[in-house]
Amino acid sequence: MRRTLTRILAALVAAATLGVVAPAPAQAASPAYFVITDITREQFVVQLTDPGKIQHARDLLSGTTTDRPHVYGRIAKAPASYNPRWSYHLRADTVDFFDVAIEVCDATIPYVEDHLDEAGGAFLPGLIWCPWTSRLIRELPAAS
Repeated sequence: MRRTLTRILAALVAAATLGVVAPAPAQAASPAYFVITDITREQFVVQLTDPGKIQHARDLLSGTTTDRPHVYGRIAKAPASYNPRWSYHLRADTVDFFDVAIEVCDATIPYVEDHLDEAGGAFLPGLIWCPWTSRLIRELPAAS
């Protein structure tokens, strides 16, 4: 019974989170790549394609804003060419920024890697990842 309730709760949280974090349709833009870190000091690369989100990331890095400093999005359980160290990446069309989020989507970069096979169930329902201690540290130069 307890396991069933946990699964139901995880599904409800995932559904609620999706309603809150569903991104708006974006205009096409050249992708930009940003490095984030967390409390572990590991680094993770995030691809942004929405011009408004790219500008928000640049504003965070320049200090123009401190609003919504943390990154969230939906995990894809596959490595990305721009983020080869990790077995997962964030889907660019789901990446956004937040101030506060629910605990069920919080995890550090290496913890997600170590428990990737569990992601999408009770751990990170809906594959939504919102590392509370995430912060941008730099933009990667555009590939030539």
